[in-house]
Amino acid sequence: MTNIIIIFIIAAIIGLAGGYVYRAKKRGEKCIGCPAAKSGACGGNCSSCSGN
Repeated sequence: MTNIIIIFIIAAIIGLAGGYVYRAKKRGEKCIGCPAAKSGACGGNCSSCSGN
């Protein structure tokens, strides 16, 4: 029973992270997690990201 709960929690974490990445890419963010990505100032070559 505990294995099922642990699997469910891990699946929920992965699902939420995937949803965050999907929504960020849909907003047009090039570097997810970059502080300048939300303002549109990050063109993918800022010092805080490696151009991913």
